[in-house]
Amino acid sequence: MTVADILAARARIAPQVRRSFAAPSEALSVRVGAPVWLTHEHQQITGAFKLRGATNAVARLPAGTPGVVTASTGNHGRALAHAARARGLRAVVCLSHLVPENKRAAVRALGAEVRVIGHSQDDAQAEAARLAAEAGLALIPPFDHPDVIAGQGTLGLEMAEDVPDAAAVLIPLSGGGLFAGVATAMKALNPGIRAIGVSMRRGAAMAASLRAGHPVAVTEAPTLADSLGGGIGLDNRHTLDAVRALIDDVILLSEAEIAAGIRHLYHHERQIVEGGGAVGVAALLAGRITVRGPVLVPLTGANIDMALHARIIAGHDAHASPEDIPENTPEQETIPPCPPSAS
Repeated sequence: MTVADILAARARIAPQVRRSFAAPSEALSVRVGAPVWLTHEHQQITGAFKLRGATNAVARLPAGTPGVVTASTGNHGRALAHAARARGLRAVVCLSHLVPENKRAAVRALGAEVRVIGHSQDDAQAEAARLAAEAGLALIPPFDHPDVIAGQGTLGLEMAEDVPDAAAVLIPLSGGGLFAGVATAMKALNPGIRAIGVSMRRGAAMAASLRAGHPVAVTEAPTLADSLGGGIGLDNRHTLDAVRALIDDVILLSEAEIAAGIRHLYHHERQIVEGGGAVGVAALLAGRITVRGPVLVPLTGANIDMALHARIIAGHDAHASPEDIPENTPEQETIPPCPPSAS
């Protein structure tokens, strides 16, 4: 996947996807001592960046495709349901029991068939693969697919155009589709930029796979960054290699740090952002990166349960749910192949 593929994806999806904009954050810039720009991708049509990759993948399907199926932690399923409905296709979305109910309902509202199965994205993925084989549906995975990666990369083009002199970009890191696409685009246009992946400590599959040097299975656990949950697939074909080649550092955050990011965005930026979309801001607030030039932070999703959001911004609960486990890994996890952040 090259920047040419991303440019082609931008032309393909432009009529159906909003162009996001970068806005300076005075509060964060003062705090870190360098310009901080927030890209408002959480205002995308389906509330998250996933619409880009899903729309590009659906647009590339051959005529006569009877429908699509996927596994998702919520946002990709919603995006695929939207893209499939626009083309008049059947959509089936497989979700695990860890996916919040508000995200399940949002997928159903777009006309997709929702199947809730198992307690991990791997369980949901197995069901999606079964349905694809039995019903002849096109399997469109949430990240490990060239068309999905190219679609997500269109966000990188926009950010590079908005802040061409950025020294670093803080990209939410999960299955790697967003990171691979955005980093490919931004490094092509700004070769000196540092691409830093940010995730949660609980069940960070891509971080664990980078450390191991191959795809590894992780135990999924409740987290405020629920959209970053799930494995990368033990047969990962695209994103692990792409992320390994492009990433400059990995930052893993505690639940309390993610909650602080959500609170800051509400109280100081007047934005409602879900945990997985707030991790870049959380990393800055936690002092996990030394900023030496303009830094770009995409806000990648807004699909948080509003009752949970109310608890977080009130400061009463830093966990994903009342029964969530307490913090037990206070130290920062590091990924040996990646040098320290300095941007």
